[in-house]
Amino acid sequence: MGSTVTRSPYSMLHTLTLTPDSNSNMLQLLIDGHNLIGQMPGLSLADFDDEEKLVAMLRQYAARRRARIVVVFDSGSPGGRSRELSGGGVEAHFAGSHTNADRVLIERIRELKRPQEWTLVTSDHAIQNEAARRRMRTIEAVEFARLLSPPHSTQESPRPEADDKPDREDDVSEWLDLFGKK
Repeated sequence: MGSTVTRSPYSMLHTLTLTPDSNSNMLQLLIDGHNLIGQMPGLSLADFDDEEKLVAMLRQYAARRRARIVVVFDSGSPGGRSRELSGGGVEAHFAGSHTNADRVLIERIRELKRPQEWTLVTSDHAIQNEAARRRMRTIEAVEFARLLSPPHSTQESPRPEADDKPDREDDVSEWLDLFGKK
């Protein structure tokens, strides 16, 4: 049972397995933070601590994958690198009140000395276009969210034990509907 992944025409990444660039021995990710939060099960942009929750997940990913991650969020005051959120392989930045994360990401892409050694995580086409111009790999936020999210359990609900019996006769049909016939 495989899952179907819809890829953006802007995506240059052909598999969901992220690997370090051959010239570098470390996976380097540049992430559009709020764009990714919008795709994460269990996270909401309405949460007051959505950035902290995402950064915690990214730290775990960075430790597992030996990755360097730079994540950029909108609307931080005064903007710039967050000392509180940065660490553990993750560098968190907030766009200042005079700009937004999209502009900050595009500036960072333009300033990268070796953009081909980085992978951009976003679903924003303007940012993906800039990455493509610099020959930078990209992955859609929804695809990366699947890599960060733990797989859901596919186990069925446990069947009742043989000693468990319905208390009343009219419960038998309800139990048969719930647990099926053997």
